[in-house]
Amino acid sequence: MTNEDRQIRDKFKQKTWNEIKSNDSWAIFKIMAEFVQGYERLSKIGPCVTIFGSARAKPDQKYYKLAENIAYNLTTHGYGVVTGGGPGIMEAGNKGAHRGKGVSVGLNIELPFEQHDNPYIDSDKNLHFDYFFVRKVMFVKYSQGFVVMPGGFGTMDELFEAITLIQTKKIGKFPIILVGTKYWSGLIDWIKNTLVDEAAVSLEDLDLISIVDTEDEVLEVINTFYKKYSLSPNF
Repeated sequence: MTNEDRQIRDKFKQKTWNEIKSNDSWAIFKIMAEFVQGYERLSKIGPCVTIFGSARAKPDQKYYKLAENIAYNLTTHGYGVVTGGGPGIMEAGNKGAHRGKGVSVGLNIELPFEQHDNPYIDSDKNLHFDYFFVRKVMFVKYSQGFVVMPGGFGTMDELFEAITLIQTKKIGKFPIILVGTKYWSGLIDWIKNTLVDEAAVSLEDLDLISIVDTEDEVLEVINTFYKKYSLSPNF
């Protein structure tokens, strides 16, 4: 490479880096706009439970049907339902809420694949986000419980973030319910047999999690939690 080539390369690199830094600064305003929109829209939804799970679940599959029934059961007992707004388990959650004539919220994220709005979200409660971290703040801030259906990396991310925030007392405790004993038992066993044995977490940290298999058990865990702590899910 000649000296002239190196100068052209270095000039291009500097220009690109300057553009990146400039874009980073302006991104602050977009991030702020997403927070403002989320706070304004979601502060009016009332007590809701968030349902997480795989975007790849199909309507004829067991956990899709179970998620729909869980959502329906929640809405008939006064809770709204929040999901990630996309297909699969998210669609099932919104579908069940819609069938129960309850609040049906969708917090969509712009992705190159998998994600698209499902048709069961209330039109005035369908929000779109570019930033995962803003979206996750909304899940935590405006949910009175997390129902975690079988899912992949995204579901794990949302589950462990909630556990971490409660464990470190950055947020108040609320019910975290794993649905599907067969699906989740391997993860819980690994936590007990590896993380606890290595003193990476305390055995008491597992008290943050409940594992159930039916829609009635989900509702029982949530209602028992708020009764036990003399709290109301309303805000």
